Amino acid sequence: KLEMVHVFGNDYDTPDGTGVRDYIHVVDLAKGHVKAIEGMEKLDGVNIFNLGTGTGYSVLDIIKAFSQACGKEIPYVIDPRRPGDIATCYSDPSKAYEVLGWKAEKNLEDMCRDAWRWQSENPDGYGE
Repeated sequence: KLEMVHVFGNDYDTPDGTGVRDYIHVVDLAKGHVKAIEGMEKLDGVNIFNLGTGTGYSVLDIIKAFSQACGKEIPYVIDPRRPGDIATCYSDPSKAYEVLGWKAEKNLEDMCRDAWRWQSENPDGYGE
């Protein structure tokens, strides 16, 4: 319900200058959690698994993908960087695949399409 998306910084050392992050579909994340819980029965000690796609997408990549998902341009404005933000951060999910047999299956188009559909059907969120 914002008039536009605020993009914090466009002068990072990334392909388009905006921050790059690893985005994951909620269904993939849920399946990863189930695999991790199932794996607890077979593994000893404490284990850490990165659940992600292993692919980084820039803020502008996300805006473009959502624009395609909803069929209209999403307006945005470039604001100054926020203190503490880093240029790039994405996961290495290889251990989750090797040990748990889990990997993300949904792509960026799936994520944006499903998020847009859910939001369109639930404009007030979860409600009460």
